[in-house]
Amino acid sequence: MADIYEVQLTLDLPGSLPPQDLTQLRWHLGEEGSRSADGYAYPLWGDRGPALRIGGVLVGELRSDGPAWALTVRQEAHPDEFDDLRRMVRWLGARTTTVGTIGYLRFHEDHLPDVLVAESGVVRREVLRVDEVVEAAAEVIPDPYA
Repeated sequence: MADIYEVQLTLDLPGSLPPQDLTQLRWHLGEEGSRSADGYAYPLWGDRGPALRIGGVLVGELRSDGPAWALTVRQEAHPDEFDDLRRMVRWLGARTTTVGTIGYLRFHEDHLPDVLVAESGVVRREVLRVDEVVEAAAEVIPDPYA
């Protein structure tokens, strides 16, 4: 079995992000044709289409609503890429305007992901483990009006 992880990121970035930062992000999303100027060998989030191991679809989008930028990434990653991935997530954490959960990292065979949380310019990983399920919810999606 391959050591493949699911990486999901959803976060906001300020509209004042410098042009070189936007160029860097676009390169990692596979949108820019030139090589990275910061030491990365290849774009981290350039894959699109069906995911080979984690199911679903691989995506990477950076969009502006005018005053800010929104980034969404869902990719497969191998542990050999973790040094580059860690560096990029820390870089994003120092720039994001999102406070709280910004993503997940999940080994493809695990049911629970590790949660990535941004606060005060730093991203930390919170590890979730369940030894026992106390209660199974009656509804997959809760009914707030029930």
